[in-house]
Order: sequence, then C-alpha cells, then structure tokens
Amino acid sequence: MQLLVINPNTSQGITDRIGQAAQSAAQPGDRITTLSAAFGPELIVTPEDGMEAARGVVETIRSQPVLPDAIILASFGDTGAEDVRALWPDIPVIGIAEAAFESARQMGGPFAIVTFAPEVAPPLRDKAIEHGVGDQLIRVAAHPEALEGDPADVAEALFAELLTLCQTCKNDGAKAIVMGGGPLAGLAARIGPLCDVPVIDGTVEAVHQIRARINSHAPLSKTGAARP
Repeated sequence: MQLLVINPNTSQGITDRIGQAAQSAAQPGDRITTLSAAFGPELIVTPEDGMEAARGVVETIRSQPVLPDAIILASFGDTGAEDVRALWPDIPVIGIAEAAFESARQMGGPFAIVTFAPEVAPPLRDKAIEHGVGDQLIRVAAHPEALEGDPADVAEALFAELLTLCQTCKNDGAKAIVMGGGPLAGLAARIGPLCDVPVIDGTVEAVHQIRARINSHAPLSKTGAARP
C-alpha cells in the first residue's frame, strides 16, 4: 500500500510525530510518506485556519509525482477532505477524526476526548457530533491553559496532565478515550498501558481503516466511507 499522510498543519514537529504514529501501524510492503501541507497555519484553531490549510493540502497532493493508493488527512478537522475527494474521487481518503470516532463507535458505549488546550475542545465536540457519535461522548477533557510555544512539544510537556485527564475520564465512566489533536499523535501507545480502557490514536486507526477499505475493494460513498 502506497499511503500519503498529510498534516494540514505546517508544524514539522507535529508532522514528525504523525509520521512515527503512521509507521507504527505499517505492514510489510507498505510505503508511507508523511508531509506537511504546502502552506498554511502552524496549528489549525479557527475556521479561517482550516480554509487556508485545506488549500495547502490540495497543493501538496498536486505536487506529488505519483498519486498514492490512499490519503490520510491528519488533523481532527479532517481538513481538506471534501476538496480532496472532489478532486481525486478514485483515491480513498480518510481523516483522523473520522477514523478515531469510527473506532469509538465500533467499541460501543460512552467515550471521552482528551486534548491539550481549551480552545480546541469545542471543535472536537462538534466533530464528534458531525460523525454521529455525539450521543456517546460524555466529555471533552482539555488541559486548562491555552497553548503556548511549539505545538509539537505539548505531548511531552503535558504528558502527566494528559494521563491524569485520561484516568479521570475513565473514572467518570468512559469506556474508551480518543486523544484529540494531531499534536498528540503517538501518545495513545504510551498512555494506553497506564489506563484501564482503550486509548484511541486517530492516525493509527486511519492506517488500519484505509487498509481495510483497499483490501475489501469496496466502492466509496461521497463521504469516503466504504459502502456495505
């Protein structure tokens, strides 16, 4: 499988984290290329950020000498998904929010989202509702302080705080936890063994789910999901 993973944010540090998470889900023969958007914000926070980032995502794909078998959009806004599917309708596309919430849906029961800053919590809740799992979502738990510094550093800098939030969500009744945001890529593998419920990494789930779509040869709906 030749897979193109695009970080719609332009932070190279975040892109590196996403690439490592994607590679952790690779199988023999997979070729995974992870790139930042050609241009746009370092971290997507506002709708305006998202629109600019979507244009950067499209330009990144256009610059590829060979189109991939599938594309993963590695932000929790699934940034650029609509445009990419319209321009390349024969290429399977999945966003990491879509993948994470599909995993939560399949697990069943209540779940929580844990994230790194209060300003990104409302869009994460909105995205869960958009993907049809709002009724399962019991809480979006965010580190209470606004993000400062390099967003690529938050996973390490806030590890203890994010672990505590995950454990609190579990105690509040969550049966699964989604790590919300591209900057937290790869963190589920570290937090999972320290928490008594599944901890979901959207990038890892996206690799698994897009592989399943390709292997099933299922036609895609206009949203990118495989038709039954």
